[in-house]
Amino acid sequence: MDREEAARALSGQEKSSFYKDSLAKSAEFRKTYAAQKTVVKAAEMPWEDSPQGRIKHMVNEELNTKEYCLDIYQQVIEGGECSGKHRHLSEEVLYILEGKGYDLHWDVAFDCGDTYVWDWHKEPQKVEWEEGDFVYIPPYTAHQHFNADGEKPVRFVSVTSRIIKAMGFDWFDQLENAPGYKEEK
Repeated sequence: MDREEAARALSGQEKSSFYKDSLAKSAEFRKTYAAQKTVVKAAEMPWEDSPQGRIKHMVNEELNTKEYCLDIYQQVIEGGECSGKHRHLSEEVLYILEGKGYDLHWDVAFDCGDTYVWDWHKEPQKVEWEEGDFVYIPPYTAHQHFNADGEKPVRFVSVTSRIIKAMGFDWFDQLENAPGYKEEK
């Protein structure tokens, strides 16, 4: 290393305790972690009538579990109904527990020049599914779930990663509310 570079690298008078503080935070985190739930009983999983529809939170950061990476919920869509339409930067996977239906996916098209430019395909892709199927939804794809049966409910588990939010990409948009959803005041 030349002397000029060495001088730049060793310059500055600012002081910190970042490393020492990280050690203390880690010790405190371990105490908190030890007290968090490993098992969430079905009766402890809250139902929510949300803009996305009727969902039961199985794993969520608000449930005080040891799971820090995933959000998991079960959704029920009555016969002939649909969910809300939304998008999020995290990819999503669905496992269909019962019923038959389809998704509409509006895939994202973006350009990464000086700034991000986001756009979505005008025409959606139709993805049909039924009990036992696994459905993958790419990142930031606008999507909506539909129950194709006029009488029986559809039930599926949805899994998304919380890691994207922690990285500073908490981009989550509700584009249309589920039919019948009423905002509580």
